[in-house]
Amino acid sequence: QVQLVESGGGLVQAGGSLRLSCAAAGRTFSSYLMGWFRQAPGKEREFVATTRWSGGSVYYAYYADSVKGRFTISRDNAKNTVYLQMNSLKPDDTALYYCAAGKDDGENFRPSSYEYWGQGTQVTVSS
Repeated sequence: QVQLVESGGGLVQAGGSLRLSCAAAGRTFSSYLMGWFRQAPGKEREFVATTRWSGGSVYYAYYADSVKGRFTISRDNAKNTVYLQMNSLKPDDTALYYCAAGKDDGENFRPSSYEYWGQGTQVTVSS
């Protein structure tokens, strides 16, 4: 059974940092998209960042414009884990953050491209 388990969320002041982790179990995701989405109350789930396998040991990272330059996604395939380092956090970053994994179908930014989802970890940024 495949499971994605997020951790690292919490309450932080604006300008602060958090590091989210997502540990995967049940299969190897080294060739899969592994990324992060978020959903704020009353809003749709939105893309945050993802990593895409390009062959061999090369992975590319993609970011939403709203987090580019502040967030960094990384993955450790030996641990089957993906991370999201979030710096310079803003109140608008407040949301439930979901880890997701799926086969690369060329649509990296769509939730529908991701087959596996975690339960989410809450990030709250106070002003």
